[in-house]
Amino acid sequence: MVALYALVFFTGNGSAKPKLGIDLQGGTIVTLTARQEDGAQPSEEALTRARDLIEVRVNGLGVSGAEVVRDGNNLTITVPGADSEGAKGLGQTARLAFRKVMGQPIPAGAAPNTEAPSSSTPPSSNASTPPSPSQSASQPSSSNAPQGRPAPNLAAQPSSTPPSSSSAPSSTPSSTPSAPSNVDPKVAKEIQEAKALRQSTDQQVLQQAALMLDCSKPDPLRGNDDLDKPLVTCGEKGAYKYILAPVNPPKDDTQTKPDDYSMYSRLTGEDISNAVANKNPNGTGYVVNLDFKSDGGTKWGKFTSANVQQAVAVVLDGEVMSAPTIQSAITGGSTEISGKFTLAEAQNLANTLKYGALPLSFDASEAQTISPTLGLQSLKAGLIAGGIGLALVFVYCMFYYRLLGILTILSLGLSGLIIYAVLVLLGRWIGFTLDLAGIAGFIVAIGITADSFIVFFERLKDEVREGRTFRSAVPRAWVRSRRTILSADAVSFIAAAVLYIIAVGQVKGFAFTLGMSTVLDLVVVFLVTHPLVAMASKSKFLSKPNLSGLGGAAREGAAHRAAVTGKTAAVKEA
Repeated sequence: MVALYALVFFTGNGSAKPKLGIDLQGGTIVTLTARQEDGAQPSEEALTRARDLIEVRVNGLGVSGAEVVRDGNNLTITVPGADSEGAKGLGQTARLAFRKVMGQPIPAGAAPNTEAPSSSTPPSSNASTPPSPSQSASQPSSSNAPQGRPAPNLAAQPSSTPPSSSSAPSSTPSSTPSAPSNVDPKVAKEIQEAKALRQSTDQQVLQQAALMLDCSKPDPLRGNDDLDKPLVTCGEKGAYKYILAPVNPPKDDTQTKPDDYSMYSRLTGEDISNAVANKNPNGTGYVVNLDFKSDGGTKWGKFTSANVQQAVAVVLDGEVMSAPTIQSAITGGSTEISGKFTLAEAQNLANTLKYGALPLSFDASEAQTISPTLGLQSLKAGLIAGGIGLALVFVYCMFYYRLLGILTILSLGLSGLIIYAVLVLLGRWIGFTLDLAGIAGFIVAIGITADSFIVFFERLKDEVREGRTFRSAVPRAWVRSRRTILSADAVSFIAAAVLYIIAVGQVKGFAFTLGMSTVLDLVVVFLVTHPLVAMASKSKFLSKPNLSGLGGAAREGAAHRAAVTGKTAAVKEA
């Protein structure tokens, strides 16, 4: 006990409280549904990889007790604590790319305008056109906005005959493939239709797509856009629409030189080595500072050199996070994303970018926040239930065993102190969190521990009934009862271990605490209960039959001895 509580109070952060799960301290539960670009069923490998990456991101939030569990094609993220709101953004695919802006940003709801700059140029204070991505680039304004010009015809292989300006393109492109039997036709059709319009290589189709794009609706291209094609997309919060150049030259483009960065940035999230959230040095809010790998820094320097006074869009999962103007070449191998982020938003974005893109796209099909108040009520309910269970065990033991009942209470109290210390230490060492199911495991374990005492005490009574004294009965009763106790606890531990292996979610917490309590039960019975009973049996006062609770057994033992003595005398007389 001294060693345990020395570890509790003098190691770690000094906090002597166990870590609580989401149902006891509140938090967030998010269910993510996987979707593929063609609507097919996600592969096992992709789902496993996505789960592993999201687990790393969860750890990056710095919140202990979080877990990511697979349920078919869904991933359920559970993050306890007050800082769990970041869990809602963990399903981002984090596909970052830098795309050159073609023409002027278009106010949402307006027709595309690729002519000279006009009064419709977004103000610099808008979240969709935040400060520059580097210390060398300045904030866009009406005086340094990107030069308006028609978007060039990027068609290497025109997808279809371009529509006239008076008619919208067909809602069902002829290039949409027929969905196989194992795909979701609706999802596949939405993605293919969006690509045919918003990633067309024809200028007129792109302009028409910008006119038709509704930024208030979910984007089927989120995380599914082709990097070697143009893109029509929305800015953050849907205030502006953009026509963006490809990231890479088309695969069949033999005219573009490898060193030509006038149109293609060739930069994606794979070129980033680190991402950190910092205070915005030039204004309010926070920014995300990016460090490029050596090759990425070279690309960034060449692209900014070739596009001075042009706008570059920082695109995350197909959405423009910021679109500043490049004021001069940036060759330092770093940049920043700024968008008037809060600290939490900047940290979540940096965490998402730092740990890489997911192999699948996810829709947040369900997000549930549990308040700390509800968690506190659950904790109180669990403690009350445990207290009632302990009280009933105490009353029973005092009524039936008397002195032995007091020893039972002392043993259970000491067992509770040991369990509490172990919970605190496990929370520090392996991140174990106690949830409501875990409390249920401890309550069930009260019965298992009390059962071990009963096995020992009843064996002791049997020895006394056979005519032995309290003192002589203890060692014989202990030798016989401990085999039964070991067998019973072994069965309980195996059941808990199997349940822990095959179960998911909170059932694991129940199995863990049940198994841990079973092991600690052996520690208490062997190192506490048995020595206490042996000490009591050596005391003349405590070993009195009426006080020890063995009076009935002692009377039966006396009768047994008298009967045996009488039979012996009769045999001798005969």
